[in-house]
Amino acid sequence: MNQPVFALIDCNNFFVSCERVFRPDLEGKPVVVLSSNDGCAVARSNEAKALGIPMGAPAFKYRQLFRDHGVVQFSANFELYGDISKRITMLLTSITPRIEVYSVDESFLDLSQLNIHDFTAWGKMVRQKILEWVGIPVSIGIAPTKTLAKLASERAKKDPELEGVLFYNDTKYLERTSIQDVWGVGWRLTPRLKAEGVSNAWHLACLSPQRAQQLMGIHGRQMVAELNGVSCYPLAREGKPQKSISRTRTFGEDTSEANVIESALANFTTQACYRLRREGQLTRRAGLFLTTSRFKPGYRNWSREVHFSTPTADPGLILHTLVEQFSQLYSPQQSYHRAGVFLYDFASAGQLQTDLLGYVDTPLFDKTTARLQAIDHVNNRWGKYTLRIAAEDLARRWEPKHRLRSPRYVSNWDELPVAKIGYR
Repeated sequence: MNQPVFALIDCNNFFVSCERVFRPDLEGKPVVVLSSNDGCAVARSNEAKALGIPMGAPAFKYRQLFRDHGVVQFSANFELYGDISKRITMLLTSITPRIEVYSVDESFLDLSQLNIHDFTAWGKMVRQKILEWVGIPVSIGIAPTKTLAKLASERAKKDPELEGVLFYNDTKYLERTSIQDVWGVGWRLTPRLKAEGVSNAWHLACLSPQRAQQLMGIHGRQMVAELNGVSCYPLAREGKPQKSISRTRTFGEDTSEANVIESALANFTTQACYRLRREGQLTRRAGLFLTTSRFKPGYRNWSREVHFSTPTADPGLILHTLVEQFSQLYSPQQSYHRAGVFLYDFASAGQLQTDLLGYVDTPLFDKTTARLQAIDHVNNRWGKYTLRIAAEDLARRWEPKHRLRSPRYVSNWDELPVAKIGYR
């Protein structure tokens, strides 16, 4: 049996890199991508980082710095980022189907079944192919465990001499990695480990498994093993069902209008139910929450949950039930700032369990399933908003502001890039 070998493909400053694909003139300039309602920096170019702009920096506090240094700002364009992420995933899947999409900008590959003689050369080839075919720079870490691959990719990103690729084969990289930068440690466990004299990855690797388990539970024992080259974390199973699904948003502006909030709830419910159906699941429980602004006096929050005797993935039914709950909570004197819908307690869509008391209406369930399949077929064919719940169109004022958003180059016909050819 081949020894495990993992590669972590990590996109560099992913959101910023996506913007630069269509704006190559921004190469070498400081760029930040802002969160919902253009609030905080969620991605920064290396040039922006060099100016001292931290992750999560509130945009209003850095406006003067942005002006003084010509920092280019973008509202988050998640449709664009999601599409480019899918393109990278498709490219990686053509290399090997043994892939775990860890996040929108990171994927693990299992290389143990591939005939690779020089991992560094292989990594540089893949890196160049992604850059040429998709336009995104990446860092690649290759190692016998996922933890070491993560460590190697971070080192490859920071050390220009490595040219974006590091095949882990030397414990010196453990000594250069601070304990808080070890995958799985983070800020919560760092003080506890530093109190034990563990200040870098090498110290953690030398810790006895028993002591590591005492400090961090079984996860600590596994981390020590991973840092010593013993794989404990295989690739996560593709399509692992979610235990809960939620959709939430901070409104573009605070509102006390019921129709605006109902429109938001309709949108959240539709999105959550589509995800539920895509995973082949039904929900027995759903809920909603509402809050006022934490930054204004008299902060308040409300939540309600409902139970369905027949598991469902029907957004119409779920929304109708949630709106009834909302009407009991609603007060026109309140100014609402944020809302969300959540689903949990799932059942498989392929195994509807009936009951002796007749609460489960099987014929109605079959009709609902056929209707939802037809809706999904139309939306998959003609666009996801072709058929939708009418309540979604009650208002749009709840939608987050994106005044600085770039065109959705790859997902909206009206925003496709235009090329002009001149003749002399």
